[in-house]
Amino acid sequence: MNNSNISAESSAQPRIVLGSTSPFRRALLEKLGLSFDVDSPEVDERPLENETPEQLVTRLARAKAAAVAERHPAALVIGSDQVACIDQRILGKPGNRDNAIRQLARASGRQVTFYTGLCLINGTTGTTQVACEPYHVHFRNLDRQQIERYLDAETPYNCAGSFKSEGLGISLFRRLEGDDPNALIGLPLIRLIAFLDAEGIKVP
Repeated sequence: MNNSNISAESSAQPRIVLGSTSPFRRALLEKLGLSFDVDSPEVDERPLENETPEQLVTRLARAKAAAVAERHPAALVIGSDQVACIDQRILGKPGNRDNAIRQLARASGRQVTFYTGLCLINGTTGTTQVACEPYHVHFRNLDRQQIERYLDAETPYNCAGSFKSEGLGISLFRRLEGDDPNALIGLPLIRLIAFLDAEGIKVP
């Protein structure tokens, strides 16, 4: 029996699978320098009755990770979900220009809070780590012309809150407040690194 082979097998790190097809989350995870695969969770994202934004994103992050973990039972699976809220009311993806104008006009001069749910499931042990990371965006006072110029530049109609913070969306803000700016884009890396560390994955 070759003991060196046993040692290599026992020390081999599990596969990491990102349960999301979001190009933004994929780009964020690539920043950690880890090898990973991507799989689509395909879960029903509709909120439950009387569910708070925090409860919604936590439940969906867990559901997405669990759905992908069923297909990758020996992997570490990452699930994440995010909503944007004003006064605890969820702002969906606008889908079109008119809705985006209304969303940004409503956000003008106000605070928008993003709640990002994160879940890491170890498919081998069943260990599940879950968290919800808030991040607050304080908007400048925006007039109609500013809003329309921004929408002409980035057409963020598939983005919650009607902006892309990693692009020109930063021009809409007066102040940002939170522990991890990556959470605003959709994947709280600081908390994820802590989750991975608990599973023996070291970054760096």
